[in-house]
Amino acid sequence: MRKKTQVILALDVTNKEKALSMAKETAYHVDAIKVGYPLVLWAGLGIVGQISEFAPVIADFKVADIPNTDRLICRQAFDAGANAVIVHGFTGHDSLIECVRTAHEYNGEIFVVAEMSHPGAIDFMQPVGERLARLAFESGASGIIAPATRPDRIQRLRHIIGDLTIISPGVGAQGGSAADAIRAGADYVIVGRSIYESKMPAKEAEKIVKEIECR
Repeated sequence: MRKKTQVILALDVTNKEKALSMAKETAYHVDAIKVGYPLVLWAGLGIVGQISEFAPVIADFKVADIPNTDRLICRQAFDAGANAVIVHGFTGHDSLIECVRTAHEYNGEIFVVAEMSHPGAIDFMQPVGERLARLAFESGASGIIAPATRPDRIQRLRHIIGDLTIISPGVGAQGGSAADAIRAGADYVIVGRSIYESKMPAKEAEKIVKEIECR
């Protein structure tokens, strides 16, 4: 991914035309665009390649299965034009290593969910977040997902993974601060609803970029 603004747009819309319009309008202000099941199930996997014409694409499929199935899913994502895929690590080292191996075939990246940003993540994910971060490091992943809603966890996980990339969701609608997340050690923040529900998405994206620059 490029690293100019440190903002990633989470494009969780269910309308193909709106997704493409939003990607074009905000591309200058974001380093990548994250797409997940809401958009892909509505518009088809081909939307990944179409959006990649505007910015690098992260396929947020949270892959979590046996190694062979993980490999097949990751291949589909990379073949479609994704630059990176987000996967879960709780399925174990063999599944995660298979995802990383597949990414290397495409010169792509794998990001492992260490902790999610919603309140319920505290129940089961946070207690094992550090183990998942360590597994990501040991498996050769490019980085992890850590919550912008809990900057203290970003700091803790940064100590575990060293120079790997941290991508932090939860900015805006979930209450996380872009500046706080970057200060805590995140490399990028993920912003969704605050941008794509705005009447002026590009302006909203630009505002978040300026917040980071002024931290």
